[in-house]
Amino acid sequence: MSALPVDPLPGDGYSWDELVRLWETMDHPEGCKVEIIAGSITVTPSPANQHHSITFKLLRALLAGIPPDRGVYTTLAVAIPGYGVYIPDLVVVPEAVVDETPGNYLPAGQAELVVEVTPPSNAGRDRMTKLAGYALGGIPLYLLIDRWASGGPTITLFGEPGDRVYKTLQTVKFGDPLHLPAPFDLTIDTSVFPLT
Repeated sequence: MSALPVDPLPGDGYSWDELVRLWETMDHPEGCKVEIIAGSITVTPSPANQHHSITFKLLRALLAGIPPDRGVYTTLAVAIPGYGVYIPDLVVVPEAVVDETPGNYLPAGQAELVVEVTPPSNAGRDRMTKLAGYALGGIPLYLLIDRWASGGPTITLFGEPGDRVYKTLQTVKFGDPLHLPAPFDLTIDTSVFPLT
């Protein structure tokens, strides 16, 4: 799976608002993820089955343990103005925020947790570009499920966001438990994630 950058219009100098407006109105293939990354509109095809399996298993675990006023969303866009509009594989947000915020995205700082499951062709984007964007947007927790890490599949929980950086709170291998801190206080059984 690879992402294709889409040049919004010929030339340079597009404002953030122009880029977002184009992102909101463009047609794209069904099942594709369309994001603004590094100043370009990027279209990514649907991921592999194992990617979906991991996302679903984590979704089920989160729904069983998060506070009742939170929702877990699979196609909810979060925006870091001037930097990007990302669609995480999962995002946890208070339900009231989603209900009360008009438009096609939420300000990133409204999210409490974002999750990315790396694809093989674009893993670097989740490891670096999105990590910096989510930190810049003030999202308290970023969970990176990296099936393609050089030492084998790992799960890293980042927290305490700063200016484009996070502190690594915990890194585990697939199969080891992972603990999400407050407001979740939830241990995730990663042994159910497929390795292939």
